[in-house]
Amino acid sequence: MNHTLTRQMKLIWQIFCVFFKIGPSTFGGGYAMIATIEQEIVHKKGWMNQEEIGDMVSISGSAPGGVAVNSAAFIGYRLGGIPGAVTAVTAITLPTFIIVFLLSLLSAIFKDNVKVEAALKGIHAAVISLIIVAAFKMWKTSILDAATLLIAVVTVALLLFTSIHSFYLILGGPIAGIVVVLSKRKCGMTVRTEKAQTEEKRELHFPEYYI
Repeated sequence: MNHTLTRQMKLIWQIFCVFFKIGPSTFGGGYAMIATIEQEIVHKKGWMNQEEIGDMVSISGSAPGGVAVNSAAFIGYRLGGIPGAVTAVTAITLPTFIIVFLLSLLSAIFKDNVKVEAALKGIHAAVISLIIVAAFKMWKTSILDAATLLIAVVTVALLLFTSIHSFYLILGGPIAGIVVVLSKRKCGMTVRTEKAQTEEKRELHFPEYYI
């Protein structure tokens, strides 16, 4: 019993350290930190794989609230249950809170500073690059066939050329996916969802953390 508690506390501490480190990378919005999350969670810790990161982004972007906080809650809960989720959310928001608090105190001083404005423009460009990288990584794990490619293209076109609310597109995505899967199965076609592969990889990465 004590050994299990010690292992869980160690995991909670690791979750806090990782997300406290990720927190400052959320400048420009939650999508900007997807690449950092993948680097820390997938490549360094081996807690999740790229397919699971794609699932995380889809769920976090669809749910109410910020993508960064939702992603932290998703991963934290997956690894350590409710304590893990609370720890991850606290750790990822704490650095941002501290930074914004300090900047708000200094905003009056640097408001019209030319160098600061130039630096912010550089940050904007860097954030765009991070978002593009995140989109590319999601593309590799989410576009599985012609059907998923068509759904993605139609969704982008609707966002760019119509005034339709993104909520309806988020709602329509799962419906379109279900229709495609059922139609393929009815026609006897192969359906790729990566689910079986994801479960197998997850158990290989951290079977000791499954509670």
